[in-house]
Amino acid sequence: MSEVLRSEGPHLAGPAVPAEAGEPPALVRRITYAVLRAARRFGHFVATKWRTSLQFKVVLTTILLGVLVVGLLGTYLFRAIGAGLENDRIRASQLDARVQTTQAVASFQEAAATSVDSLTNSAKTILHGLAGPDQNRYVVFTPGVKNTNARVLGSIGLDDDIVSQSLRVAVSADPTRQHTQVVQIDDPAGGNKVPAVIVGSRISLSLVGPYDLYFVYPMRAETLTLERIARSFLIGGFILILLVGAVAWVVARMVVHPVRRASVVAERLAAGNLGERMSSRGHDELALLGTSFNAMADGLQTQIHQLEGLSRVQQRFVSDVSHELRTPLTTIRMAADLLHDSRAGFEPGIARSTELLHNELDRFEDLLADLLEISRFDAGAAALETDPTDLRVVVDKVVAATAALAQVRGSELRVVQDDTSTVADVDPRRFERILRNLVVNAVEHGEGLPVTVHLSGNNSAVAVVVEDHGVGLRPGEASLVFNRFWRADPARARTTGGTGLGLAISLEDARLHNGWLQAWGEPGVGSRFRLTLPRHTDIPIASSPLSLSPPTRRRKT
Repeated sequence: MSEVLRSEGPHLAGPAVPAEAGEPPALVRRITYAVLRAARRFGHFVATKWRTSLQFKVVLTTILLGVLVVGLLGTYLFRAIGAGLENDRIRASQLDARVQTTQAVASFQEAAATSVDSLTNSAKTILHGLAGPDQNRYVVFTPGVKNTNARVLGSIGLDDDIVSQSLRVAVSADPTRQHTQVVQIDDPAGGNKVPAVIVGSRISLSLVGPYDLYFVYPMRAETLTLERIARSFLIGGFILILLVGAVAWVVARMVVHPVRRASVVAERLAAGNLGERMSSRGHDELALLGTSFNAMADGLQTQIHQLEGLSRVQQRFVSDVSHELRTPLTTIRMAADLLHDSRAGFEPGIARSTELLHNELDRFEDLLADLLEISRFDAGAAALETDPTDLRVVVDKVVAATAALAQVRGSELRVVQDDTSTVADVDPRRFERILRNLVVNAVEHGEGLPVTVHLSGNNSAVAVVVEDHGVGLRPGEASLVFNRFWRADPARARTTGGTGLGLAISLEDARLHNGWLQAWGEPGVGSRFRLTLPRHTDIPIASSPLSLSPPTRRRKT
């Protein structure tokens, strides 16, 4: 374990502030937080681009796949080249070692040493000649594993620790063959770790017994070659990935641009610019897409114009019929009033018919008035005449006007209000009509049970809830009650003479105020209709001050 020495510079003036154990310096913390914030921003940017940009998604996917392919292919080629260089070096080393071993045996035989000392000198001379002059080959000469001769030369050349025990055992087990091993060694020429090929053979000497001769071949050139190849692969792979990304960007732009243009044109068509079209050039798939899109837009424009024309015809027809019916209706009304005033002198059957005629004429006039109002909404001709109004006054007026009807039906009308201000900018006539329709509807369907009108307000809105405890609404009917001429029970008669358009007109009146008109109900429990209007027409409603569902059955409002 090496010891790390640290030197301290001069201390700055002032008392030292001791840092808590394990607490990183403030500068390190700031840098860490800055890096984390930058990483989060970058991750958020990438995630946003991934969700919103098809071109970015295609380019990024192509680059990631390119990195994967280049990495896999580069790794395979690098390993294949490295294995090829290693195998070539092994074969060359084995061939050279065989030649050098033969030369060493011949040199020892020519030396004909008669003593250990003379053999040692001869061995040093021979081994020095066997070592490569350019340090491309080293020699290790050491006694064999099973050499028990008391007269030994000792190891000559490099330290015999460079030869592994497994290689020495293999040479001893089969001394008639060469044995090869590739290991990492400290390069005697530079001190760096380099792979080396070690080739071992057995030589028998008459005076000292069997000796092992090992030739060590450092693979410096192969290592440098692999390093150059690795750098070339990294640089080439980086350039290739950039080129692949650029090609993907160009191709994705060619494909995405028409799609983006189609999206813009579709948004403009949805906004009402029916004359907007895509540019279509060529005969490829994208040009076919543009042609088909334009054909679809032409068809939609034609159908919309046809529907608009039909709607105008229908609106004009309803308006014209309503107006034209007023003249004969006025005449009929005059005759019916005359008959109704004289019904006391008629026979009972004729008198009853006169009363029925008078009542149905009242309903017919209401129907004509509602049809005219609906035609104004359809034509977009309805306009608000707002005025600051205290809704309490209007509620009291409507309750007083419908009290007689409630008495006939056996229902008690109740008004529940708190101390909040209920002054709002509304059209008094339209608000009164909405409230009257809701109260009359509650009385008609209240089954003689009490009808309660709740009134409250908050900072942005005022609300009125009309609650009854009658037949209620089945699941799914809360969104149907505002349809024109809709009935929960078609067989149920409108005993109060309703036209079937009251709630539809009330919904249009609420929308004209930028308000809400919502319904809630359960069979056998009753129903609640909530009208929420903004205090000022130019300020949107933040929330309704009253709940749509009863407190005991509170649901999402």
